[in-house]
Parts: sequence; C-alpha cells; structure tokens
Amino acid sequence: MALIVQKFGGSSVADRDRIFNVARIVSNTHNAGNDVVVVVSAQGDTTDDLLAKAAEITHDPSGREMDMLLAAGEEISIALLTMALQSMGTSAISLTGWQAGFRTDQSYTKARIQRLDTERIENELNRNRVVVVAGFQGLNKMDDITTLGRGGSDTSAVAIAAALHADRCQIFTDVEGVYTADPRKVRNAKKLEEISFDEMLELASLGAQVLNNRSVELAKKYGVELEVLSSLNPVPGTVVKEVAKDMEGMLIKGVAKDTDVAVITIMDVPDVPGMSFKVFGILAQKKINVDIILQAGGRDNTKDLTFTVPLGDAETAISVLEKNKARYGGGNVKLRTDFAKVSIVGAGMQSHSGVASRMFEALYESNINIHMISTSEIKISVIIEKKDADRAVEAIHDAFIH
Repeated sequence: MALIVQKFGGSSVADRDRIFNVARIVSNTHNAGNDVVVVVSAQGDTTDDLLAKAAEITHDPSGREMDMLLAAGEEISIALLTMALQSMGTSAISLTGWQAGFRTDQSYTKARIQRLDTERIENELNRNRVVVVAGFQGLNKMDDITTLGRGGSDTSAVAIAAALHADRCQIFTDVEGVYTADPRKVRNAKKLEEISFDEMLELASLGAQVLNNRSVELAKKYGVELEVLSSLNPVPGTVVKEVAKDMEGMLIKGVAKDTDVAVITIMDVPDVPGMSFKVFGILAQKKINVDIILQAGGRDNTKDLTFTVPLGDAETAISVLEKNKARYGGGNVKLRTDFAKVSIVGAGMQSHSGVASRMFEALYESNINIHMISTSEIKISVIIEKKDADRAVEAIHDAFIH
C-alpha cells in the first residue's frame, strides 16, 4: 500500500462532470489499496470572479480581506468533490488549509508556509478516509486566513507530500505533461518523459504554467518526485526528478513565454559605489522581485539602470522609486509594459557551444529585435516586444526541436 498525494487544478473541477471525473480517479486510486490525500484548487474561473467582485467594492482592498474572500473558492471545491466521492461510496472528508495544519507567515496574498502539522490528516487516513484538502491557504499566528499566491495549490500538495513522506505526488492538469512549449500554441511541441528539478524550476519561473515555481523549489528541497499528468486523458505524464535522463541528446527541454513583465529604466544614476545597492534595496524592502538587470553608461559620470519586475508590482515600484530619488540621485524613471520575456531552458546547453547563436539567429530570421539578454548555465532569456512573443516562441522551438 502506498501513500499518494494528488492535486487537481481549477479546470479539472470546473463543473459537475469534471468533478465526478476527478472523483473516479481518486476512488480508483483509493480502491487499489492506497492512502490518498487530494489537494484541490478553486473551480474554473472562480478566483478571477472573486477578484472582480472585490473590484466592484474597492480598488484598494486590504490584503487580509482579500485572503478571506479568495479562500472561499477552494472551500467550495473541496466540499463538492467530497460529496461526489461519498455519493460513489468512497469514505472521504474535506479539510480547509488550516484544518489540515498549514501555518504561514503574515504576508497576506503571498504567504509562505512556515510549518505543517499533519496530525489531523494522519488521523483521517488511519480511518481509511480520502482526505480532500483546500490548497492555496493557511493560517498565520494571528489566526487570520492567508493565501499562498497564484499556483499555491501546487505548493500545498508538495508540502503535504514532503511532510507525510508520500510515495508519489501527482499534479493533474488539463495537459498530458510537460511539453517543450505550450502545445495549444506551438505545433510539434513534444511531451517530455522526464525533466530535472533544475530545468523545471527555470521553466516554471520563466512563464511555463504547468507547475508553480515555488512547488518545484519545495519538491527539489525535500526530494519529492513529481508526476505531471492529465485529468482528462489517462496516459503517462512527465516525471520531474533530481536527475532526468537525456532525451535524444536534446540541447534544450523547453521554450517559455512570460508576458507578466514590466521594464523600468532609471536615467542618470550617479556612477559611484553603492548606488545600485540603494536602488535595489528600496525595491527589496517592498518585496519586489527584480529579474533581468542592465547597466549602461550614461552622461557626465552617470549610468542608466534598466531592469524587469512583475507587471503587478510595476506601479508600486515606480511609486517607491519616485519617492526615494534623493537616496540614489537618479533622474527620470520610465516604465514600459509592452514587453515579454522569452526563454530557452536545458541542461544540455552547458556542454554545447552555439546555443545562444542559434537562438538569436532564429529571432533575426523572424525580424524580432532583442532589447535585453540574461543567461545562466541552463537558460537564456531575452526581452522582446510583447506583440512578437508568440512568433518568437515558435521560431525558437523550430530552430531547436524537430
């Protein structure tokens, strides 16, 4: 008998028929003699609908009240799925994130898990029940509901698998695994049998929407082997593990696109020691993540700093930079939101030359201009105009994967 954690996304439980489809998958797993913990996201577009309802009331809601509101979506899902399981004769119980033992820090809307007390889950498993847990949510030390941010249900599932030392953690989605590109947009995208944690973490961080990057980071830290597979088509998926076998000598494992990008430029920053520290220290205090950074020589012993931040943090970043100009002595602060980031990822590029050249050639042949470049051992990212992003992904994919 194995202990299996299964996570189902919002599209997998979007309506009655899909809820019963998930219930059959879970029941079959349980009837095969396994202990099963299920983590569920909010149905379909429920989270977006709740966000819209909040916007009808105020454009500046408190983080605490937003978490109180958004947590309701997962509670609906777990109750309905548990009802479906019970109607099929499977013993099951639903638990909210806090009933399941999730304790978080106090960062509303993007909380991080501090500990997980699994006593309640283990007690229910010992009673031979399927335990259906609301993903995405927990409780802070003030006993306030918190949420983990977009994709937080993946993180919830991996945390449970790690804490319970589960034999398997399955992430069910509406695609059949991890592909070399979005199969809904790129012809000839190939499904991967295996991919390493490092490669998957880069792809998730760079815009691939199959897995949340925090969940991959957690899986790597605690050695939780993941399997990404379809809830709609019962075929083998993609295994995410520490060391993945090389697939036909592939240089890259995937091409990702991220349109959640804002580019900020600070003009005429004094070219003296410590100014970059002051600029990015200001942003760090607001918990704004900075990605690609470009420093260019300016005029009269100054430099221009250009960097990217998540689109949702752009207004906050501009505001805090404008208010603190005296600290770093910069000039105009410019914002552009018409960019996208396109990236390639693959451990194979560490031992092969010419990968960047081939990528840039594909963009050149498609008449796509590169504005910024960032590289690491296993990835290359470029900032291009958003209108060119889909063409860029397809051109790069065709250049590397046949």
